[in-house]
Amino acid sequence: MINILQTDLGSVWIDESALAKMAGNIATKCYGVVGMVYRSRRDGLVSLLKRDKMGKGIQVKMDNGGLSVSLHIMVEYGVNIGVISESIIKNVKYQLEENTGLKIQDVTVHVETVRAQGVK
Repeated sequence: MINILQTDLGSVWIDESALAKMAGNIATKCYGVVGMVYRSRRDGLVSLLKRDKMGKGIQVKMDNGGLSVSLHIMVEYGVNIGVISESIIKNVKYQLEENTGLKIQDVTVHVETVRAQGVK
């Protein structure tokens, strides 16, 4: 849990899983992102996660007063990965800072796989 506000009346805490789901929702709304993925440690296979399990593909850590977010995504074939990654980083950082008041130290995007439907 991360303490975001402390007053004489009490404290407000946000669970890391809630922050992960927020970041995942923001990232999946970006153009070209198919969804969040999870890489199995046992066999190395990548699985596309459903909305309710999206937090599994995201790590959130509080370091030195700033929040670090690491996202593992699947993108559509034919999109510019650099542009998509930049868009995700900017959107996640801005919206998390606006919605929580936390300082976002960094956002890291890991493109784990590409969905190649309809490629001939």
